[in-house]
Amino acid sequence: MELPQPEPGPGEVLVRLSAAGVNPIDWKIADGMFGDPDTTSFPLVMGADGAGEVLAVGTGVRRFTAGDAVFGTFQRLRHGGGSYAELALADEQSLAHAARSVTYATSAAVPTAGTTAYNLVEETRIGEGSRVLIVGATGGVGTFVTQLAHGRGAEVIATARPVMADLMLTLGAAETVDHGAGPVADQVLAVHPDGVDVLIDLASDAEAFTTMMRTVRDGGTAVSTIGAADADVLTDHNLRGFNFVNRPSPQLLEILAGHVDGGRLTVLVGREVPLEEAPAAVAEQRAGRAQGKTVLVM
Repeated sequence: MELPQPEPGPGEVLVRLSAAGVNPIDWKIADGMFGDPDTTSFPLVMGADGAGEVLAVGTGVRRFTAGDAVFGTFQRLRHGGGSYAELALADEQSLAHAARSVTYATSAAVPTAGTTAYNLVEETRIGEGSRVLIVGATGGVGTFVTQLAHGRGAEVIATARPVMADLMLTLGAAETVDHGAGPVADQVLAVHPDGVDVLIDLASDAEAFTTMMRTVRDGGTAVSTIGAADADVLTDHNLRGFNFVNRPSPQLLEILAGHVDGGRLTVLVGREVPLEEAPAAVAEQRAGRAQGKTVLVM
């Protein structure tokens, strides 16, 4: 649809977007799983992640000026705005300067998945010598967690189909487990009977997550990103754990851009498609058919 050009208000930045990342959160918002319709403005432009060039800034903005290359999050339910657009507004605190060594399309694939991965590694206290099992490792968050955990000296076990195994090893996994070859927990315990220190589960429902908890050593940590962790069950198994809630920040975005520029973080973009194909791209994401990160280009 055609909408009037937005004008930046106090603390806002107007960006000419070159690319927008497609995330599961996008279709979940469209389905009404997040936010109150009574406090959401319609028509609602979809899209959380984006990257592009600053066109103008509102009063009070100090970190950016026109011409700056930026990336970050743009979904603002109260204002009806998102990143699936040629022009979008963002709060100053939702943006950071983009990595200089990669394209806008690559930068647009980072914000949600990258901040989620970084905070997961921080909150699970992964460090030198930690043994970490990542379930759902080949997605956007999983590939970032694999790299960040490896960078901190952890031994990473990643679930991956054989066709993705070599890639995951390249990203830093010490070994992979084919989730199509039998129960993952049984495969992991057969090789590591003493278990893992940290379980990061990006895919399992509550029943499957409880099964995966068998892989975690006594006193270890088990985290779900989709709300599958039960506090009572974790306590019964003498595990620390929680349902993860992401807390992005501009400082964290700057750290991620530095990792990309420093060659410490590889961003895997599976497909770049025109903005006009957004409905099909979202349908693929919803059905779980997307291979790698999908990015819309303007």
